[in-house]
Amino acid sequence: MQMIYYAHDDGLKHENPPGHPEQVARLEAVRAAMAGMDLDRRAAPLCDDQEILRCHPQTYLDRVIATSPREGWRSLDPDTSMSPGTLTAARRAVGGCVAAVDAVLGGESRTAFVGCRPPGHHAETATAMGFCLFGNIAIAAKRALDHHGLSRVAIVDFDVHHGNGTQDLLWDEARALFVSSHQMPLFPGSGHSREVGAHENVLNLPLDEGTGSAEMRRVYEDSAFPALREFAPELILVSAGFDAHRADPLAGLNWSTEDFGWITGRLCDLADDLCDGRIVSTLEGGYDLAALGASVAAHVKVLKERSG
Repeated sequence: MQMIYYAHDDGLKHENPPGHPEQVARLEAVRAAMAGMDLDRRAAPLCDDQEILRCHPQTYLDRVIATSPREGWRSLDPDTSMSPGTLTAARRAVGGCVAAVDAVLGGESRTAFVGCRPPGHHAETATAMGFCLFGNIAIAAKRALDHHGLSRVAIVDFDVHHGNGTQDLLWDEARALFVSSHQMPLFPGSGHSREVGAHENVLNLPLDEGTGSAEMRRVYEDSAFPALREFAPELILVSAGFDAHRADPLAGLNWSTEDFGWITGRLCDLADDLCDGRIVSTLEGGYDLAALGASVAAHVKVLKERSG
C-alpha cells in the first residue's frame, strides 16, 4: 500500500493580504517538497456542511459564508481574512481530512497526509482565529468517532502554537485524547498544563523559548508517548505544524528538520502497537518556506515508509 496524499489546487486560491505569513507560497513549498515521491495522490474533496457541523454551529457556518467576499478581502478576526477563494479552500481542507480518515479506516493505506490550507487548529467552536476557519483535525476526529464508530481517537499537535481550537472543540469529548506541545508564552496564550479537559482528556506540554531537540524528545518520551499508550487509541491524528523549526520567523523553539522525522517515526511505532499503524496527518503551521519544505519531506518520508 502507498501513503495517500490529499491536496487540491483550490488551496492556492485562498489568498491572504500582502505580507501575511500564511501565504500561497507555503502550499507551493509543500508541493515542491513532495513532487518526486511515489504516493497515492488524490484530490481533496469538498466537504458537506454536515461535516463542519460536527464541531461548529450552523450560526457560525452561516457567518463565515456571509463574510466570503466577491473581491478583495474581508476579515473574520485581525489575523484571519477571507478572499474569494477562501471558503472553497477551507471546505477542501475539511474534506481532505474526512476523506483521509475514511480511506485509512477503510484499509486503503495505513497512513495519509492532507496537504491543504487554510490550517485549522486555532478555530474554536464559533470563533475564527489564527489563520483558521474550521477545526479540520477535530472534525476528522469526530468523523472517526461518530461515523465509523471508533471508541478512542488521539490527536497529537506539535505545531509551535497551542491548538486552542482543537482543545475547545474536543474539551468535553471523553473519546478523544488531545496532546499538544507548544512554546509558551506565545500566541494564543492558552495551553497551560492545568488545562486538562472535562474528562482529563487534554495533555498540554508547554515548552520554554529556545527548547531544542534533546529537551523536546525527553518531554515526548516522558509524557506524550506514555499518555498515548495508556489511552490506547484506535486511530492517531496529527496536527503537523512545522513552525517549531529553528528557522521559523514566528516563534522561538530550536527544533531541527530531523526532529520532525523522529517524532513521526515514534508516533508510527506507537500506532503499530496500538492501532494497526493507522495515522492521518494534516498540515498546520510553518512559515519559513525552506524549513517548511524540508520538514514536510522528513515527516512524509516516514509516513510513506510506514504506509504498508
